[in-house]
Parts: sequence; C-alpha cells; structure tokens
Amino acid sequence: MKGDEEFIPTRESLLSRLKDWQDEDSWKDFFDTYWRLIFNAGVKAGLSQAEAQDAVQETVISVMKSMPGFQYDPVNGSFKSWLLRLTKWRIADQFRRRQRELQETSRRDETATDLLENIPDPSVRALEAMWDEEWENTLVDAAMHRVKRTVDSKQYQIFDLYAVKGWPVSKVASVLKVSVGSVYLAKHRVGTQFKKHLAELQSRPV
Repeated sequence: MKGDEEFIPTRESLLSRLKDWQDEDSWKDFFDTYWRLIFNAGVKAGLSQAEAQDAVQETVISVMKSMPGFQYDPVNGSFKSWLLRLTKWRIADQFRRRQRELQETSRRDETATDLLENIPDPSVRALEAMWDEEWENTLVDAAMHRVKRTVDSKQYQIFDLYAVKGWPVSKVASVLKVSVGSVYLAKHRVGTQFKKHLAELQSRPV
C-alpha cells in the first residue's frame, strides 16, 4: 500500500510512474482518483451517463498515449489544465458522435430533427467552470480519503455520521454507544485533520 502522504490529486511521482504502461497499480490509482471528475464534467456538459462513461475511458486512453513523451512542468501549464483539455476533446467527440447518429436517423425519421437541433453546445467557459467545481470536489474526496486512512476508525465513523451525513448528535451517540461529548470531540479532532489535509492539497501547484 502506498504511503498516505502520496494520496494527492496531482503528484509528480504518480505521473512519472504512469510512463510505465505495465504499472497496473499506478494506473488504477490514477483512474480511481480522476474518473469521477471526468465523468461528472461530461454529465454536466450534457452527455448521457453512457456517453460520459465513454468519455472517461477515451480520456484515460488519451492520457496513456501521451505519457511516454509527457513532461510535467507547472511553469508551462498545470496538470489540471492539461487534463481538462483532454477531457474537453473527448466530450466534444461524444457530441459529434451523437450528432452523426442523429443525422443518420433523421434521414429515416423526420421526428429525429428536433432532437438534432437540441444537442447541447456547452461553451468553453461553462465547461471550465464545471471543471473547477468538480476539481474542488476531487480535492475534498482526496482529503477525506487521507483522513479515513490516518485516524482511528471509530473516530472517523463518528465524524462521518455526524458531520458528513448530518445525523443528530444524540442518534450518533446512541447507535455507536458513545457519549455525546465523544461525538463532539471526534468532530473536532477529525475535522481539524480534514481541514489540514484539504489546505495542503489546495496549496499544491495543480
């Protein structure tokens, strides 16, 4: 298992390991970290879930093809922006594919014309805004993952039920058989760790 300090969304060490296509652990790590980011961007841009899943697969393939000659240099553009560009191209591919299929259908079915005219056309600015929002969600998920792996499991369970899922403090205390004071203490301790990890992730060049 990789060290907890390595679980960050944009780490040069991971990008370096991805140059080896045979490194299945690193590619799984990359996919697990970023697939939801790409998927959600696709759905918010107007893709169906199936199309968004295809966009995820094709974006990852694009990353794989780019890795042999990829040089990570934050000065020349962030990893965040680079991955966004690849994602935008693959989302656009899905819209073009949908348009071609509807055009073929419209030749046989006049009712398909309306569908063709209503294909979303997300602006670059809108997609970038979606990406920024989803990127922040990715940072939060990464911070939560680090917290879960570094704090006591019971403390994390208390924090998750009370601070994340919003259970009443009395219910958390009753279900987990702890005192109300323990619930508040766990929220403070785990919450402090979460804020620390999130601040660290946000401060790293992306």
